[in-house]
Amino acid sequence: MKTFLVCALEPSANLHLKEILKVYKENFKDFNLLGIYDETLSKEFGLNSKPLYSSHEFSAMGFIEILPLIFKAKRAIKELVNLSFTQKIDAILCIDSPAFNIPFAKALKKNDSKIKRIYYILPQVWAWKKGRIPIIESHFDILASILPFDDQFFSKSIYCGHPLLDEIKDFKTKENEKSILLKKEKEKIIAFLPGSRKSEIKRLMPIFKELSKKFKGEKILCVPPFNLNKLEIYGDIKEFKIESNTPKLLKKADFAFICSGTATLEAALVGTPFVLAYRAKAIDIFIAKLFVKLKHIGLANIICDFAGKEPLNPEFLQDEVKAQNLYNSYINYNYQIFFDKVDFLKEYLKFGSAKKLAKILHEI
Repeated sequence: MKTFLVCALEPSANLHLKEILKVYKENFKDFNLLGIYDETLSKEFGLNSKPLYSSHEFSAMGFIEILPLIFKAKRAIKELVNLSFTQKIDAILCIDSPAFNIPFAKALKKNDSKIKRIYYILPQVWAWKKGRIPIIESHFDILASILPFDDQFFSKSIYCGHPLLDEIKDFKTKENEKSILLKKEKEKIIAFLPGSRKSEIKRLMPIFKELSKKFKGEKILCVPPFNLNKLEIYGDIKEFKIESNTPKLLKKADFAFICSGTATLEAALVGTPFVLAYRAKAIDIFIAKLFVKLKHIGLANIICDFAGKEPLNPEFLQDEVKAQNLYNSYINYNYQIFFDKVDFLKEYLKFGSAKKLAKILHEI
């Protein structure tokens, strides 16, 4: 039985990890897991081990909000390095989270660890910090990419396909697209996805509540499973129905208003028309503008830009995020442009990410 040490700090990283482990167990054999990940995975896959730290202990966003976690992260890295020498580990899998995973890889190399290191979901060096490229390439053995244009920046990246295409089980059809266009307003289902972190939710929910009053049909609020016991952070939500399964909600919805993040690309791939709305602390935006040189912040639009295509969806940032602005965008939405881009995205990103990662882990 192989043992993998994983670092999956984000909710999305754990979703991707879950698919990889599912494919690995189906196609190869049982495994053991150590490191940082969602503790529910231990129960789901019948593992004897538990994570060194739960991934929920590292949930934060922004340049300011992450500061209290620095000392915990340093302690965790030290413990993980020690674990890599005291346990028989076949491979180390780091998923996303460069602020943690790059220092961890540096610590492993400094301590002369010989364990093969895989970096899955590479840092967005095309947005900023291109200086990290040689650091990443010298500290990881395998660079597993989920974006076709990563090889423009990383000389040894392996494109594996995008994990969302493995995780989404139900996509909208051409008939669904026609239905959206023909439905009466009072029949339409509108989804609101204010993000997963407390800070995101608190900034967007007052606007989403005001916006929701403009719709006559069913209004559904997406609450991630780990927030279902913390509904107070959303405020008064009695006018919304609650759904925690994002792909299922997006398939059901006729339109969505979404905080920037993985959910925007998820909506694009499912085929649900949406508008991106994002508000952050002023200091975070100021710092980001100094370093990030991109036309868009939504991943679907960034991918379209790299592929030489027009944007897929409207984006509203900071003070532009007002209920009337978002509603006007909904009223004037160009559905045909959106539906055409959905087909392009699915073909461009391709399937098979979990299968390729499981194979890499098996053969390492």
